[in-house]
Amino acid sequence: MRILANDGIAQEGVEALKANGFEVLTVNVAQEQLISYINTRNIEVLLVRSATQVQKDIIDECPNLKLIGRGGVGLDNIDVAYAEKKGIHVINTPEASSASVAELVFAHLYGGVRYLYDSNRNMPLDGDSKFKELKKSYAKGSELKGKTLGIIGFGKIGQATAKIALGVGMKVIYHDTEVEKMTVSIPFFDGQEVSFNLSNTPKEELLKTSDFITIHTPKQTAYVIGKSEFNSMKDGVGIINTSRGGALDEVALVDALKQRKVSFAGLDVFESEPKPEIPILMHPDISLTPHIGGATQEAQSRIGLELASKITNLLK
Repeated sequence: MRILANDGIAQEGVEALKANGFEVLTVNVAQEQLISYINTRNIEVLLVRSATQVQKDIIDECPNLKLIGRGGVGLDNIDVAYAEKKGIHVINTPEASSASVAELVFAHLYGGVRYLYDSNRNMPLDGDSKFKELKKSYAKGSELKGKTLGIIGFGKIGQATAKIALGVGMKVIYHDTEVEKMTVSIPFFDGQEVSFNLSNTPKEELLKTSDFITIHTPKQTAYVIGKSEFNSMKDGVGIINTSRGGALDEVALVDALKQRKVSFAGLDVFESEPKPEIPILMHPDISLTPHIGGATQEAQSRIGLELASKITNLLK
């Protein structure tokens, strides 16, 4: 059985699949050539990340497809319902990249409260001539310990984020439309484990009481945070979005930064991705990364192995 990993797959996943008798092709085929490639090479399993779109045209015109796999959490780029209606398995890896995304959230948070996003822009320019002025400017940072982190969306990534926050000493509250209660357990290096019982918080209360807010929702039809939500927040709040471009109203964000309602933002995803808007890219109070939440070596290894395991279980 032949597999096309069109957006790549970790070598550990390739080896696991080969060990179970699969042939794995890791070439990157352009979207407009994908149907022809799948059919001429008798591809039965198509693996993608976020770049390749798997919609009705591919599903209808590639009758040999038995399984579509997404290396990551979201399935926004796959017409899941239509594929399953056609008898095609659709799988993803909801847990494999959770820790990596959660750590990126805290990279943005720590960078925000200590102004690293701005310091790293200005030190190369003026560090040799205005060292004392820069030192004074960036000497008003704050700690995360003791602050309240509001998590909107409490799936696997939201829970992973909560674990780090609790370990740091933050108070954690969350809002989720489906998860009313959750026990979050934090394992430590020596085998010890500490558990926390958390309950769903109304969104309005979360907005009013959180010092920092991080978004971890699936794709939405409307903004999770827009102008009205910003108006409900505490002054000086920090905002992180590593979930989906479009979850956060970027125009309203820029206004909130201008009014100092928001002190800083950390963005890994963007409304107009892969061409983020210039006012976002150039804003001095926004920490920026190019959609790399799950892009760590460890996460990619786990994703590859999880895909291999699921494919083997379903097709062997």
